Amino acid sequence: MSLHNLAPLLSPTSVAVIGGSDRPGSVGQVVVENLLSGGFAGPVYLVNPRPLSVVGTTWSATIADLPKPPELAVVAVPAVAVPQVVADLGATGVKVAVILSAGITEANGLRKAMLEAARPFGLRIIGPNGLGLLAPHAQLNASFARGAPGPGGLALISQSGALVSGVIDWANTRQLGFSGIVSVGDMAEVDLGDLIDLFAADPHTDAILLYVEGVTNAAKFMSAARAAARIKPVIALKAGRNAASGKAVRSHTGALAGAYDVHACAFERAGVVQVETLTDLFDAAAVLRAGRSLAGERLAIVTNGGGAGILALDAMASSGGVLAELGPQTLDRLNALLPAGWSHGDPVDLMGDASAERYRLALDAVLADAGVDAVLVMNCPTALSKPGDIARGVAASIVAARERGLRKPVIACWLGDANQDAAGPILSASGVPMFGAPDAAARALGHLLAARRAKAGLMAAPARHDERVGDRAAALELIRAARSQGRTLLNEVEAKALLNAYGVATVPTRLAATAQDVARLCAELAPPYAVKIVSPQISHKSDLGGVALDLPNAEAASAAAAAMAARIAKTRPDAMITGFAVETMIPLRRAHELIVGLAQDATFGPVLMVGAGGKAVEVLKDRALGLPPLDGDLAHAMIAKTQISRLLAGYRDEPQADIAEVAATLEALSAIAVDLPDIVELDINPLRVDAYGVLALDARIVITPDADPGSRLVIRPVPMEWAADLRTRSGVAFHVRPVRPDDTPAVAAFFAQLDAEDLRLRFLSPLRTVDAGRLALMTQVDYRRTMTFLAFDADRQTVIATAMLASGADPERAEVAVAVRSDLKGHGLGWTLLDHVLRYARAQGVKVVHSIESADNVAALQLERDMGFTARICPDDTGLRIVEHQIDVSANA
Repeated sequence: MSLHNLAPLLSPTSVAVIGGSDRPGSVGQVVVENLLSGGFAGPVYLVNPRPLSVVGTTWSATIADLPKPPELAVVAVPAVAVPQVVADLGATGVKVAVILSAGITEANGLRKAMLEAARPFGLRIIGPNGLGLLAPHAQLNASFARGAPGPGGLALISQSGALVSGVIDWANTRQLGFSGIVSVGDMAEVDLGDLIDLFAADPHTDAILLYVEGVTNAAKFMSAARAAARIKPVIALKAGRNAASGKAVRSHTGALAGAYDVHACAFERAGVVQVETLTDLFDAAAVLRAGRSLAGERLAIVTNGGGAGILALDAMASSGGVLAELGPQTLDRLNALLPAGWSHGDPVDLMGDASAERYRLALDAVLADAGVDAVLVMNCPTALSKPGDIARGVAASIVAARERGLRKPVIACWLGDANQDAAGPILSASGVPMFGAPDAAARALGHLLAARRAKAGLMAAPARHDERVGDRAAALELIRAARSQGRTLLNEVEAKALLNAYGVATVPTRLAATAQDVARLCAELAPPYAVKIVSPQISHKSDLGGVALDLPNAEAASAAAAAMAARIAKTRPDAMITGFAVETMIPLRRAHELIVGLAQDATFGPVLMVGAGGKAVEVLKDRALGLPPLDGDLAHAMIAKTQISRLLAGYRDEPQADIAEVAATLEALSAIAVDLPDIVELDINPLRVDAYGVLALDARIVITPDADPGSRLVIRPVPMEWAADLRTRSGVAFHVRPVRPDDTPAVAAFFAQLDAEDLRLRFLSPLRTVDAGRLALMTQVDYRRTMTFLAFDADRQTVIATAMLASGADPERAEVAVAVRSDLKGHGLGWTLLDHVLRYARAQGVKVVHSIESADNVAALQLERDMGFTARICPDDTGLRIVEHQIDVSANA
């Protein structure tokens, strides 16, 4: 439902407190007191069977007695009464309620009853068991939090009510304001994704902070976070770093892919910046207030202590920033301003006797340098100057720079508590965050850089796309055969056959039923041999002596099989030995051993892994995670995060390994994750990698016991089932398919061929070229919200038309925009392509498709009228028309 009925949360015109009270210390009384003391301008209604007389409120005995339906309801009644209260609110016309009551659980049935009561009315529920809601720009404090923040640009969505009061105290001491704070409680209905969408669309919000204990609807969360992070920073603190996984797993991948790390992987894919501590969350909030205009990663340091500058440099290494190289003009300017003994470079050492005026003039010069993106200003206490005076000089320089149009982020570090107390309020008033130590300032800079990188990653040039299509039918037959025998563990031969179906090279392997059969099957393979036990009860064969390597001949292989069978019969009498896997022994020589795998996370579904492999895989714990689907660039990025990637790159006389084939293997596993939700766990360990390619030496696959478990992907893959060969009414044939990330050059070439007037009509702006940002929005799409269809001519290389359908946060409404190459207009391309888009929209459950057209775009308006659209004048601009089409989604049934 996303934003449906949530708008009143941040700007309600009236509020009702169900369970409002005048009893001191009760939740209902505190909420009412906070509402009134916060200055909320609208009517405040109190609903309580007991008569109340509270100045500034209107009392009603029941919800039905309210003089008019409030836009927002706050519920503070005993848990058992909540379902009936929700039903009464819905019947009255209330659209959103904040439930503060605790004790509403699945176990006692109240949660289900509450949701069922809300459903017929579309009533949205925040909570239950939360602290409430604060919207400072509306002077709304509908919570029982202690204190209230001022208005500002930060939004906080917290799964901890206790954390909220601490954040408010912290923010007030630092003069940081909020656009909204929501304590989500148990998230019975409205979840993180809904609220991220809400604040992403809120014009008062500059950055979104999250305190996350668990994600409920991962697909919605990923979609909302990715959309929000494109336009404003999203920062998350995830609790539970050391929590146990809570279940046993049979694969190395499952054992290594912890829940916290999977959340971190998902956050990165969504463009969310993750911090490790509550202090980091606060620091990130402070620097983001100052740093939305960060253009690059070049840092200048201005200090009165050379040692402090060196410490800042050391700490900066972990943040990823780079030291700016000051330009000649800046150096000349500083040479004229500073004593002869200054550092003559970055860091700019102003010397220990630096005055406020020296700080001001030096900072003026550094901020004006085009090669500087951000500045760290440091002050070490001396008896020659007062920290407050220095702060005033710095603030004066920053204000002057902004007046000149320079809004570069400035971070301050004043060493010593007393200095911070003196300088902090002065700098904070100028929007400069203050830190007390170089390492803290460097970490804060890291948050700023991470936010910039996250946004840049979402808007970056598209990744290379190597489409690998596997033999899904063959893989499903292998899975069906195992299920027919009551097995959920594929044997090694089956597992390798499934990998072969997706193009992963494996060692040819034979399955021998007995130790005697091992010798016979060796004749089909070249020596030396490797023999492994095959048992559905044994996952890690080497742990029990179930692997014999480097066997010189068939007799040795057969004897090794018999010996391991006898050994395992004693140590694991419960294990049923179904046979022996026999293969040619592949020596490692100058090769590396990796592990690549696939496991299922309880929240985010299938997760891919790559890292150092072999027997010590769980000891080394060198691995990186990724969410499918992924492409070549994402696969290479995963590999680069591992320690073993340094060895793969080659060193001294060791050649570089074929990293591209490792990436291709990850892409194959990604395709398996997309095609085969039946697979619960998959390990290739080891994957032998050398300069000539990769080879899977061992494989293990666990499947679900039941067929067709349904996809658990939280990132929707390219819906290639919507590719089609179409023909216009005039007979023009063309191919249409969904956009892929690597289509940017083709889309750019298409728009480059449009004439100026067609560009203006498509983008409602006098563009000369379509910039990288607009191209990324069309090609780097989240298929849950946006679809771009490309129409190709006969060569399937040249784009001749495009259509973009974007639903945003409301899945029932979508905006469409169609463009046809200027020299091909008038042949029915637009009509046929739009018809394809409308069929897609209907299949996705979209109820209203609309577009915004220029009033002089006669051809488009006529086409849309012919297709059943209706047009009306845009109330905000009479030169535009809003064109809408109602879709009958019942046709999907």
